[in-house]
Amino acid sequence: MTSPRRGAGPHYAMLTNPYSGHNKARDIAERAGRRLRASGASITELIGDDADDALRLARKAVAERPDALVATGGDGLIGIALQSVAGSGVPLGIVPAGTGNDHAREYGIPIGDPEAAADVVTAGAVMDVDLGRVRTADGAEHWFGTVLAAGFDSLVSDRTNRMTWPHGRMRYNLAILAEFLNLRPLPFRLVLDGPAAESGAGAVGGPGTVIEEDVVLAAVGNTRSYGGGMLICPDADPTDGLLDLTVIRYIPRRTLVRLFPTVFRGTHVHRSEVTTSRARRIDISSPGINVYADGDRLGRLPAVITAEPRALRLLVPAERAAPAQDSGES
Repeated sequence: MTSPRRGAGPHYAMLTNPYSGHNKARDIAERAGRRLRASGASITELIGDDADDALRLARKAVAERPDALVATGGDGLIGIALQSVAGSGVPLGIVPAGTGNDHAREYGIPIGDPEAAADVVTAGAVMDVDLGRVRTADGAEHWFGTVLAAGFDSLVSDRTNRMTWPHGRMRYNLAILAEFLNLRPLPFRLVLDGPAAESGAGAVGGPGTVIEEDVVLAAVGNTRSYGGGMLICPDADPTDGLLDLTVIRYIPRRTLVRLFPTVFRGTHVHRSEVTTSRARRIDISSPGINVYADGDRLGRLPAVITAEPRALRLLVPAERAAPAQDSGES
């Protein structure tokens, strides 16, 4: 950790995972750091030895009240940053350097241009957004910003993590194929607490709604996408105080093959095999299933997931920030 002397300008704590984006994040961080310093800012550089160490460094930095915590890496690193800044009032800046970059995509933060992402940080436009919070079977609690996955997609992640070969995206693709060939009904029970879902094909919901059926997957979205742009919860709004739930009922392999491409367009929600709803709290249980969010494993079901309104102050492009409130003065 490097802690330069603070000057008159803003001070940022910059959390970096140098291995993100196939080891490209270090170069991206250096480019973004040069831009931030050129604007007159000072920087504390944070690089942990592992995820736990990165979290320790981030929490220590946030406790010192920087002008922002800047996460340079993929969605997994942003997930670590969220555990530090959620509810603190310290803004989070993002310099995308991962393979999925679903946080950046949701909020219009430039991808592939570290200087432009750094300019978003220095401009200082803040958007107050919701986060999801999950308590897993072991009692641990985690914040998440994008989508929580349980079912087929989390089984794919489990298998990917067990594999040692090949590397990169191909390992994930092979895990998808293996789980597809092993496709089986997953018995789920979901209890929803919140307003009724909007009307539409496949919509269910309302206070106390219980869903008990065999499914392929259940996804809980604070934002719309995961997996690098898969619009699994295409109508999710991270400012409405609610979570969006997408459930794909158990279907044969040949039907799943036809449904899968529609997830990239978000049109899967119009199919009869898919149900959607919104809730403030969702209780999920299914034997032997792990849950993942923001690219990382959080724990095992059962889990309680809640929407936490305005839990994060996020630095975004000016056009995405909340407009100034009218003071009422003439």
